[in-house]
Amino acid sequence: MKKKKTNRYDASNLAEAQFEPGSRKRVLKNMLGIKSKREMDRIEALVQLPVMEELSGIYGKGHRFTATDICGIHKVWLGRVYEWAGRYRRVKLSKDGFPFAFPKEISGLMDEFERDVLKKYTPCRFSAIKDIARAIAVVHTEIVLIHPFREGNGRVARILSALMALQAGLPSLDFSGIKGKQRQEYFAAVRAGMDKNYGLMEKIFNAVISRTQRTQKG
Repeated sequence: MKKKKTNRYDASNLAEAQFEPGSRKRVLKNMLGIKSKREMDRIEALVQLPVMEELSGIYGKGHRFTATDICGIHKVWLGRVYEWAGRYRRVKLSKDGFPFAFPKEISGLMDEFERDVLKKYTPCRFSAIKDIARAIAVVHTEIVLIHPFREGNGRVARILSALMALQAGLPSLDFSGIKGKQRQEYFAAVRAGMDKNYGLMEKIFNAVISRTQRTQKG
């Protein structure tokens, strides 16, 4: 019997490449059997608040984050939803024609990220707001550009940003203002990071910090 040839570059059989039956390929296969994208978005957001409380207890003000910690954050947040939570993705991803890092490059890129970025900017104990915004902007942009996970990269980046803000003595960040026009500015800021230009993202985080502080005072 002739042996069927396999394509070692074919990722279609991976768990993270599967969609939930009945979801019309809008929801990834999950351990909760959720088929609606709206319901999945709700569940992911619902889980985030207790996750933040748990993570803030794990990673204190003096903690220097590592690539392993990033995986741990993803696992704590989505470990009850996806079986591959906390593991680097093995499928290619892009958004609106913008390609993220190839899967085979992710491990090396995360090692570089830990050495060159996390080691420099965490623990985030800067006193000036502009320095805090700069540190968070660089870390946030680089995580989103690498896009190490199959799902939840933007929110993991926001969770880490919030944890860094707590290290700096700020309240947990309020991202509610990033919508509409601001959301388009956010995506432009991510793209600018390809050239190590973090100015746009710094502007966004200065606004996020300012909004957070006003909300707390109110």
